[in-house]
Amino acid sequence: MRLLLTGSSGWLGQVLAPRLVAAGHEVIGLDPAPGAFTSVIGSVAERALVDRVFVDHGIEAVIHAGALHKPDIARYPAQAFIDVNVTGTLNLLEAAARAGHDRFIFTSTTSLMISEAIRAGRAGGARRAAWLDETHAPPEPRNIYGVTKLAAEQLCRLHHRAHGMAVMVLRTGRFFPEEDDTDRALSGPNIKANEFLNRRLTVEDTADAHLVALDQAPRLGFETFILSAPPPFAPDEAEALVADAPSVIARRFPDAAELYARRGWSLPRHIDRVYDPSKAERLLGFRCRTDFAAVLSALREDRRLPFAHDPTYVSPQQRSRGESG
Repeated sequence: MRLLLTGSSGWLGQVLAPRLVAAGHEVIGLDPAPGAFTSVIGSVAERALVDRVFVDHGIEAVIHAGALHKPDIARYPAQAFIDVNVTGTLNLLEAAARAGHDRFIFTSTTSLMISEAIRAGRAGGARRAAWLDETHAPPEPRNIYGVTKLAAEQLCRLHHRAHGMAVMVLRTGRFFPEEDDTDRALSGPNIKANEFLNRRLTVEDTADAHLVALDQAPRLGFETFILSAPPPFAPDEAEALVADAPSVIARRFPDAAELYARRGWSLPRHIDRVYDPSKAERLLGFRCRTDFAAVLSALREDRRLPFAHDPTYVSPQQRSRGESG
């Protein structure tokens, strides 16, 4: 299948593209920055460019992984998020509909599910961790990134209804390698390890989920899936997770505190939200390979951590801007 992969030079694209090729697909990459799997340099916001790519390359399906992301809020005006994340998605959907495509994969984000109240968590008076699955509504995004991704999801839904095109919306948890841009209380690897309890997955698992969604889309029609490492908790522990998360963790992983202590790490004192990816396992047959148990196993055996951490990471688009500037 000839696939258009947007965001082909990015962190996910550079892992996803070779997997698609290995699965027998021909990948046409579209990205504002050059990359090993990027065939066309440009933005999805350029309607004429998108239309030309579809005609010139005979595109048969789309994986739309390109976007402006939350860290870009400090670099771009709100209009740029609307142009890329909303108009760009519309451009792709309309081109796919005209081409008669039967599937479209959209990379979304769990970030759009987090309201200011959920983000405040215990500090805001919450007594229970928010247990978040695909039925959580209404979403109340707290920034322009979340607002535009939610709008793009709704465009996907409209095009499924209007054209019968199967669309898989994949709300991914955190998988980027850079430092957290809001929380610096703990080291980067410590923060990422903690997030495998409730809100993180590896880029490799993210890529694999896209391949499964591409294969399963025609069978499912329209679906939204949360992608995150399976949490080791149950919903009836939501109150205890806010009150005393280390005690809940200790019941599941008795040696976690000791393993963390060897690294000088700290377990989270409170967990204010848990993403539930069980729908993806149930309907897609997909489950992340790397979870918190895998992180502890690496610590226990003094092996390399099973996730990427790179405090120097800069997106290809930002590197290109810096070089051209």
